[in-house]
Amino acid sequence: MTTSAISADFSARLSAIIDCHKDREGPLLPILHDIQSEWGYVPEEAQPVIAAALSLTRAEVHGVVSFYHDFRDHPSGRHVLRLCRAEACQSMGADALAEQVRAALGIDFHETTPDGRLTLEPVFCLGLCACGPSAQMGDRLVGRASFAKVQRLVTEAGA
Repeated sequence: MTTSAISADFSARLSAIIDCHKDREGPLLPILHDIQSEWGYVPEEAQPVIAAALSLTRAEVHGVVSFYHDFRDHPSGRHVLRLCRAEACQSMGADALAEQVRAALGIDFHETTPDGRLTLEPVFCLGLCACGPSAQMGDRLVGRASFAKVQRLVTEAGA
């Protein structure tokens, strides 16, 4: 969907979200969180609208969306499995774990299983550096993640 092809419903809901926060101090993150909550990701066509409303550049908005692992610029599956890719986790076997998980799921990072149930995302630090590698499914964080622990996460989530 291009900016010129934004539906009236999409535009109205986007405007309502922006209006709810634009007069706050630091409105960008709350706006992005509400958009992510509404659509499951931050649609690319929303970014120039946000930028114009907040007197920011499109690059500034895109930079925030792409920097923070909580935001996605593409639709995801019903569940999102995040595997930490930061150095502390890498030193504790995150690369091997990622290879096992990717092979088992049959998808790569930023991809969703064919049934739409699970998206695999890399993340750079979940804050569990002392007990890496780490993983996250929804709000559940797992330290010292092994392939078996990740499989349990996926199974328990119904993904």
